[in-house]
Amino acid sequence: MTTSTKQSGDLLAVENYSGGFLTDTGELTPILHDVTFSLRQGNLTAIVGETGSGKSLIALSMLGLTPGTFRRTTGSILFDGQDLGSMTEPQWRQVRGSQIAMVFQDARAALNPVLSVGRQLIDACRANRGVSAREARTIATEALRDVRVPEPEQRMRQYPHEFSGGMAQRVMLALALICRPRLLVLDEPTTGLDVTIQADIMELIVEMTRSHGLTACLITHDLGVVAETCDDVVVLFNGRIREVGTCYQVLTDPTDQYTRGLLRASRFEEAA
Repeated sequence: MTTSTKQSGDLLAVENYSGGFLTDTGELTPILHDVTFSLRQGNLTAIVGETGSGKSLIALSMLGLTPGTFRRTTGSILFDGQDLGSMTEPQWRQVRGSQIAMVFQDARAALNPVLSVGRQLIDACRANRGVSAREARTIATEALRDVRVPEPEQRMRQYPHEFSGGMAQRVMLALALICRPRLLVLDEPTTGLDVTIQADIMELIVEMTRSHGLTACLITHDLGVVAETCDDVVVLFNGRIREVGTCYQVLTDPTDQYTRGLLRASRFEEAA
């Protein structure tokens, strides 16, 4: 098993991070155990693991959005040297969106159902970039065009339920990028989409993160997607890090038995 520690050039470092959920009796059920890895500036890093491995909990921890019953017991998450776990909610409001943004699994559920897509984009733009309403509308329309939403001027007036799953995910990506964050966290962004649409969305995500010079963290269980899109990979099992390295290292010469099992189960080795 290999892990990483903070180095120069890391935008975010998770260091010996442990935590769990409080039960009704007040006891703590451990979920994460001494998790340590870092996100290199400008790289797309995947956190890979089976359902229940704790990968989405790590993603939520990066934005201070963990459930109310979660308790950190040890360790820290440092964003550009700042301990995210010590921040107050007012401080978090200065970080979410403008510094760290997230794209969730179910875009239509994450978007506000009673506001038009355009209103949500404009509000996010004005809140994080301090521009006028007119400027925000122009920026929002261009943001939809950038993520390949057809007829963006018309789509601005529509509501989330009027978008297909793939189109809603494009809107979610535009909403994240319009705030010009430094770190983009993507929690299984292609879950529930058709295979061809999944490929289109991942191609778009890679294109947008590269063109915007972002650091990105992809939560996924799909090693095929990781091989095609990511620079680095973190393998997680039962809340513990099993392996960390470049995608080439981990996918072609894994050192951990669990990683090798994941590769066999995904038939990635056969495809290679």
